[in-house]
Amino acid sequence: MKNLIDRLHSERSLSAEEYKALLLCQDADTLKYLQEQAREVSLEQFGNRVFIRGLIEITNHCRNNCYYCGIRKGNQSVLRYELTREDILECCREGYTLGFRTFVLQGGETSSVKDDFILETVTAIHREFPDCAITLSLGEKSHETYEHFFRAGANRYLLRHETANREHYEKLHPKEMSFDNRMECLQNLKEIGYQVGCGFMVGSPYQTSECLAEDLKFIEEFSPHMCGIGPFISQKDTEFKDQPSGTMEQTVYLLSLIRLIKNNILLPATTALGTI
Repeated sequence: MKNLIDRLHSERSLSAEEYKALLLCQDADTLKYLQEQAREVSLEQFGNRVFIRGLIEITNHCRNNCYYCGIRKGNQSVLRYELTREDILECCREGYTLGFRTFVLQGGETSSVKDDFILETVTAIHREFPDCAITLSLGEKSHETYEHFFRAGANRYLLRHETANREHYEKLHPKEMSFDNRMECLQNLKEIGYQVGCGFMVGSPYQTSECLAEDLKFIEEFSPHMCGIGPFISQKDTEFKDQPSGTMEQTVYLLSLIRLIKNNILLPATTALGTI
């Protein structure tokens, strides 16, 4: 296993089968060695710097019914909300005073009717804070809509692929959601010029070591600028409410592998635990 880790460190690439072998062998010595290599790479790239982002949850309305998600459309127990443009700008103003220079607008996936609101809001933020980066995490949109957001001033877009395995994707999402569309959206974002973030859940229902190996290979080949991963956490109002949650240990192990796959990738500290 150490030979595979060394090769990943130097070549930034393994086969799916080799990734699977690493995933199946997580003894204490391997874990320690992998984390040491990942920490070394992280310090070489970033030193001890931490980049602060201002995350603004703009709405919990969502048109989708993803089986794992607590804000899914079918959950009638959720108290829904939606921030106004002035609410969002006030958050940005307070964040700017505190030193934030990146604002992240995140929310459930709303209908195309709301796209004009997002466009106008991005325009307003960019006009008032031209020295700040604007990140969006608002789900699947058309190529045209992504392009409009980009031209208005959005720099980055976060869209978790959730899983790189089609069969697994279809077990986590209703039939009206498309694996192909999710992957096409990621390609469109990259083509337009965004800094793109993808990611997946660790320990989600029906996930296998083969699925995770495919996720790692996808990240290697797609080469995103950011990758957000975290443990699946079962939610009481979903059909996966009785499924076991993912673990911190597996998440950290995968984050270490991702650090070696792409040494300058940005890993959110909320999932990276500030260690790698």
